[in-house]
Amino acid sequence: MKIKYVHTNIIAKDWKKVSQFYQHVFGCKPVPPERNLSGEWLDKLTGIDNAHVTGEHLTLPGYEEFHPTLEIFSYNNTDSSNPKAINGIGLSHLAFEVDDVALVLEKIIEEGGGQVGELIKTKYPNNVTATFVYAKDIEGNIIELQSWEK
Repeated sequence: MKIKYVHTNIIAKDWKKVSQFYQHVFGCKPVPPERNLSGEWLDKLTGIDNAHVTGEHLTLPGYEEFHPTLEIFSYNNTDSSNPKAINGIGLSHLAFEVDDVALVLEKIIEEGGGQVGELIKTKYPNNVTATFVYAKDIEGNIIELQSWEK
């Protein structure tokens, strides 16, 4: 049996703006074609009548192939009753290892995102120092930034 991780999906109010955010901050690149999906098959798959999805896939930093990707989609009708919280049930955050946590956090804020908690440095075994911070993209999705130093 073959199993392969393919993508993580973010449902956005405005997929183009969210896609641009991840391209500007993390250097993600679009994987053509843009998606414009609808039809009976999508209604059956999603359980949503007259579903219409638009968006695109983005390469992830460090994975220059076509998979895994970050899939950013918008539906023609969205459910905004699911608030995003670091301790919420379900998908909590996306994590990126970066060289300079403070610098990437600054870029996130410049691009319209925000910070969740404090930027911290802590000691790990084997004389390793880890730096972490939680941030948010422009629609509130939580992002963990981390770096590791010997």
